[in-house]
Amino acid sequence: MHHLIMWSWKPLELFAIFAFATCGGYSGELRLSVDCANKSESDLSIDIAFAYPFRLHQVNFEAPTCEGKRRETLALIGDFSSSAEFFVTIAVFAFLYSLAATVVYIFFQNKYRENNRGPLIDFIVTVVFSFLWLVSSSAWAKGLSDVKVATDPDEVLLLMSACKQQSNKCLPVRSPVMSSLNTSVVFGYLNFILWAGNIWFVFKETGWHSSGQRHPADTMEKQPGGYNQGGYNQDSYGPAGGYNQPGSYGQLLEKAQTLKRLLLQQLWCITTMLTPRTSSAKLKPRAYCSPSLGISYRAKKTNQNTRK
Repeated sequence: MHHLIMWSWKPLELFAIFAFATCGGYSGELRLSVDCANKSESDLSIDIAFAYPFRLHQVNFEAPTCEGKRRETLALIGDFSSSAEFFVTIAVFAFLYSLAATVVYIFFQNKYRENNRGPLIDFIVTVVFSFLWLVSSSAWAKGLSDVKVATDPDEVLLLMSACKQQSNKCLPVRSPVMSSLNTSVVFGYLNFILWAGNIWFVFKETGWHSSGQRHPADTMEKQPGGYNQGGYNQDSYGPAGGYNQPGSYGQLLEKAQTLKRLLLQQLWCITTMLTPRTSSAKLKPRAYCSPSLGISYRAKKTNQNTRK
């Protein structure tokens, strides 16, 4: 059953493609307006474009100073490329590994289980990627909040010298759309949940899980057979008195059915011996009746003949 569940979880790990696609392919733009006291010096459409990997300190733009025709060159504040690139790198490698693991698990099942090496490698890599997904998603969530602050039009207006003069009017025209970046953070945590949830199913494929299941059987082997009187000896349940033989449950069921049949036969024999002989019903013991019951039957028959 867990093989089927694992097959269904493996393709879900391919959701990593959405994480790095929504982050790595982002580009945004904000627009500002500077209305100088001298209308001829105004610039009502200042466009500032930025994109992944969010090295905002390299994003330059020009703004009027409202002091003649002179313009100043400014740059946004901050470098958030480390958290963004780390997040995208983890997403790319996770996607490539999950794609390769899915192909191997489906089409090369025998080699995957050979020497138990495949499940062990898969288990270790899954644990590592689960941890990396959590770290990278948290780092990128913090980096994204800093990007939002650095690209806030109201914050960018504070960088312009013209906006420090009350005679000039500086207004934000358009804010950047951050929906795809917000989605990338959601996909990051979603991938963490998927990879962390898959740890259990990958662990069940390893030899560690199989060896852990054998401990209860070993404990039962050390216990002496408790049903060794009245015909229930140790040999009836195996040489060690425990359920440690292949197919032991089937053998136990077969032994139980045989015992039930024997008990019914002996019950029939006892009923036969105790039933009075009449002209209409003459019951005879069967061949499978025990010798002790046969002796009782012959003794009963001798007593009847003596009475006659």
